[in-house]
Amino acid sequence: MPRKELVSGVKTIVIKIGTSTITEKGLLSRKKISRIVSDISVLIKKGYSIVLVSSGAIAAGASTLNKSRTNLSIPEKQAFAAVGQSVLINEYRRAFGRRGINVGQLLLTEDDIRNRRRFLNARHALNSLLDLKVIPIINENDSVVIKEIKFGDNDTLSAHVSSLIDADLLILLSDVDGFYSDIKDAEPIDEVYEITEEIMKKAKGSASIYGTGGMYTKILAAEIIIRFGEMMIIANGSEKKVLERLMKGEKIGTIFVGKKTLKSRKKWLSLRKTGGVITIDEGAVKALQERKKSLLATGIVAIKGKFDMGDAVEINSVSGYAIGKGIVNYDYRELDQIKGRKTKEIKKILGSKYFDEVINRDDMIVY
Repeated sequence: MPRKELVSGVKTIVIKIGTSTITEKGLLSRKKISRIVSDISVLIKKGYSIVLVSSGAIAAGASTLNKSRTNLSIPEKQAFAAVGQSVLINEYRRAFGRRGINVGQLLLTEDDIRNRRRFLNARHALNSLLDLKVIPIINENDSVVIKEIKFGDNDTLSAHVSSLIDADLLILLSDVDGFYSDIKDAEPIDEVYEITEEIMKKAKGSASIYGTGGMYTKILAAEIIIRFGEMMIIANGSEKKVLERLMKGEKIGTIFVGKKTLKSRKKWLSLRKTGGVITIDEGAVKALQERKKSLLATGIVAIKGKFDMGDAVEINSVSGYAIGKGIVNYDYRELDQIKGRKTKEIKKILGSKYFDEVINRDDMIVY
């Protein structure tokens, strides 16, 4: 499909700005920031709603403190982020302010996405900012985040933000021209509709010395976006007027296109980390995939992990393939007792029966 046609219906865009796009030799560049802000302001004047996810806080902190970013401990990275985030947001505020545009700052952790109430609170805050014609500028809350609630990179964070606001398009700007199927190729691949194992293997590589993400993290973000039924573009942030040209339909970088659109709740569910694995027999696989049924205890062969009622679990076939993901109505101890049993037997086995389904269809994603 022509690129112009693909982007013709886009209204809301999440733009992820990589560290290399706004720095020069590891230092924040006002010239680069001004250039990208100018490009964004053109889109705003054309009526697009824009949300920014910007890297660069730790780099800004390092340059402000005149320290090297190499071999930093976690507390040092958190300290650099605490110093650099205010520097970064002030540079954006200054650049957007000269164009009469206000900005707002949101710092997120994965816990804000994982928890349904906090997910909705973050969504309401973002939508309110957009209604006020304020540009939300988002980063991970690096100064307090810990491993268990860390996105890991802003490519992943930007994909999560896209789910928060049901964005039509995610644009990742970095120092690469797109996704190449081979390093010998003169041009990047134009369109990708499925993230295959081969693409994953080719994407693995080293990151920029000033950033935290490489092509692999961008492909992981693309996998999330395709799963949502949305679109993502990887493009080089150093290209002149790159955003304006992209939205005119010019073939720059690589566009990733999803087909099946998920509802908001199922997008949220797809992003939740799983607490265990439920293995189901082939009859249950067909019931989920072909007949769109809920998962019953009778189809469960085995369980793995310790999870509570209300946790997300992965659903696998006996051959080991991932079938989907869902929110369980029973904890792992109860499921271990009722797996393979008929629904009418549950009350006798457990002493009570909460639900007929182990996972309700409305609380499930089937791949």
